[in-house]
Amino acid sequence: MDRLNYQHLFYFWNVAREGSVTRASEKLRLAQPTISGQLAVFEDAIGAQLLRKEGRKLALTEKGRTVYNYADEIFALGRELTNTLKGRSGALGHRLSVGVADALPKLLVYRLVEPSLRNPEDTQVVLHEDKVERLLAELSLHGVDIVLSDAPATASIGGRVYNHLLGECGVAVFGAAHLAVKYMDDFPRSLEGAPLLFPTPATALRRSLDLWFERLKIFPNIRAEIEDSALMKTFAAAGVGLFVAPLAVREEIERQYGVLKVGCLDGVTETFYAITVRRKVDHPAITAILENAKNWLVIGDPPASAK
Repeated sequence: MDRLNYQHLFYFWNVAREGSVTRASEKLRLAQPTISGQLAVFEDAIGAQLLRKEGRKLALTEKGRTVYNYADEIFALGRELTNTLKGRSGALGHRLSVGVADALPKLLVYRLVEPSLRNPEDTQVVLHEDKVERLLAELSLHGVDIVLSDAPATASIGGRVYNHLLGECGVAVFGAAHLAVKYMDDFPRSLEGAPLLFPTPATALRRSLDLWFERLKIFPNIRAEIEDSALMKTFAAAGVGLFVAPLAVREEIERQYGVLKVGCLDGVTETFYAITVRRKVDHPAITAILENAKNWLVIGDPPASAK
């Protein structure tokens, strides 16, 4: 394959986005046989199957996912070029695709990503939230530029990736005011039988919490296991139970959800990583994320000014 046929790539990209040749042909106002024929020619030129049937829809193969991700970048750049040439506002110099592990607290994710939006050159940030395993697969296929996670990537995922330590911070128990006041005295022994909202077992924080409570022989009343951190805080704000969160965003948690800190869990920390396919980072937005995290994402309670 000496030269990429961008028209064929465009047809493939639309079929992948729409999930069927029928919808793609309607969108492009072309006959279905035309789309199907051009797609077959493109797959023959690529030398691999790009789409396969799954029920009544078309799904991407592994090779198809790689081609689709590149196509997405290519046509995004084309739109940016058009905007630039027409002098439209919002023409962007950089695009950053960030994969966010679904276990990460949303307030912390905002604090991590926000510096990338303060670059001298405009940056469009695209956030994808998913299981970290799927995000790492996307990273290896260039579907995302960086993955934010509470655990480092291991060699078992295949391919070469690099873990950049963003920081580590202590955690604390928070709760609605009436619950916080009730369980502040004699903390942490007060947590015996206390209503708690826990993250799901697959998360690094949950494993640390299980070990901490087991070591101290404290047995709380686990009212619910909630995967999404923002949903957990919403339940906690309604008084359903106490929850555990990073001290690095204590001020934001208390202000946004109207909760109070009950006490710190000594010896329990959360560690956060940025995972990339290159050891040396040259994307200015990623550099901003890595450098800024060093300034505030640290072990222990925040300074007195943040309490």
